[in-house]
Amino acid sequence: MSETNSPEADEPAGHGADAAQAARDIADVAAVEVITTAAVHLLSAAAVKVGLADDPEHQTDLDEARKLINALAGLITAGAPEISDMHARSLRDGLRSVQLAFREASAIPDAPGQGPGEKYTGPVN
Repeated sequence: MSETNSPEADEPAGHGADAAQAARDIADVAAVEVITTAAVHLLSAAAVKVGLADDPEHQTDLDEARKLINALAGLITAGAPEISDMHARSLRDGLRSVQLAFREASAIPDAPGQGPGEKYTGPVN
């Protein structure tokens, strides 16, 4: 089999090296960093979708916000014992903020305990 017929020949130059470097880079990252980074991304996206960004008239999407908040609440609840109270506390505060913003943005509020993420966090007032 010639070198031009190998699977690597179809990949852009350096792609395999880039993937190997990415794998080495992620291997050097602590779990707490991965968990908190994922949570911050979910939190940021949820904040935009509940209307807490620059252009709420065009960026607000409560259906999308509900999904993001549910995922964030699940991650924080499951990850809290692993990431220390210091990290979990600030993430819980951010979660509560977007839950309250969601409640305020909703034309028809959810019953207490039925809002996004509340099955993980309990009712948010």
